[in-house]
Amino acid sequence: MTEKEKMLSGKIYDPTDPELAKLRQKAHQLSAEYNQSMETDKRRPDILKELLPDMGENVYLQGPVQFDYGCFTSIGKNSYANFNFTCLDCCPVTIGENVFFGPNVSILTPVHPLRYQDRNPYIKEDGMATDREYARPITIKDNCWIAGNVTICGGVTIGSGCVIGAGSVVTRDIPDNVIAAGVPCRVIREITEEDSLENHPELF
Repeated sequence: MTEKEKMLSGKIYDPTDPELAKLRQKAHQLSAEYNQSMETDKRRPDILKELLPDMGENVYLQGPVQFDYGCFTSIGKNSYANFNFTCLDCCPVTIGENVFFGPNVSILTPVHPLRYQDRNPYIKEDGMATDREYARPITIKDNCWIAGNVTICGGVTIGSGCVIGAGSVVTRDIPDNVIAAGVPCRVIREITEEDSLENHPELF
């Protein structure tokens, strides 16, 4: 297996691998170009499409953004992210359609060994320093609202139609159509017909 194949399959890999380093450098450069462009800059959609080749129609990322690879993230149509969206996609990140992110959301697939003896850098035979890393995929299904300052950890699937409360740290799977919040994030209740705007005339 190549180091990229190891990384994407959740095995220990060498992050200094030249192929991975080249992909990261490209994503970091494109992230920087996107962040430096104005909202009215006509080049913006092209930069984003190069950064995220697996992106649906009408996706809008406010910026600034930061992707580790970009090419390992897919985003469905009509999805949106507010300021300071971070996606460390060392394993596949799958974001569905009509998913909305508040500001300062972090999607973090990397996992590091718990023992410092396994986590700390070491010198390879070629004299280059590296460390042992692995990652777990993240899936966010359709029609979710992820509020501000949420952190989503590797290995998590968030079901369709969910609302994740502000400041949550999602460390485990969340089922469909619930409100979940907290550190760690837990289900609070199901979203029901009673939550329909039709039942809240005071909002109009």
